[in-house]
Amino acid sequence: MQDLSLHILDIAENSLAAGARRVEIRIEEDMQADRVTIEIVDDGCGMDEEMVKRALDPFFTTKTVRRVGLGLPLLAEACRMSNGQLCLQSCPGGGTTVRATFQRSHIDRKPLGNMGDTLVTLIVGHPEVDLFYEHRKDGAHFSLDTREIKAELGNVPLNAPQIASALRASIFSGLGELGV
Repeated sequence: MQDLSLHILDIAENSLAAGARRVEIRIEEDMQADRVTIEIVDDGCGMDEEMVKRALDPFFTTKTVRRVGLGLPLLAEACRMSNGQLCLQSCPGGGTTVRATFQRSHIDRKPLGNMGDTLVTLIVGHPEVDLFYEHRKDGAHFSLDTREIKAELGNVPLNAPQIASALRASIFSGLGELGV
């Protein structure tokens, strides 16, 4: 994968495939600590201890359409290549947490990529799911919670064309203010 936003999209899609009804994505860019931290938390079906261990094996997958599962192993490798690490926590019925850290200044750290498109894809593609996004960058902050947006809209779906367009503009504006 070319950038971290595509890894985030892949993991979030896996969360949805595991039955998640809520996905939380948090990104913290800490210039002083020279760290980028990405955390994705879901309320999906979770994994037992054995499956957590196997999830980082590129030759293991629960999918029936292919015989390899590269999402988490590739993200773990991206972390290792940039002086970071990947932590995977899960329990059956308790959801899953993926936490990836990277040395921000490392020459091999992948760029963050287009988080705006990633968020719009998740929200418009899965309007029934609650998505929380928070991005912190040296004291500045942008967040979005689709539960709040849904409460304001009532019965209007998030993927209605005018709503999707307004969401896109709001997301890109908020990320732009952070310099993302």
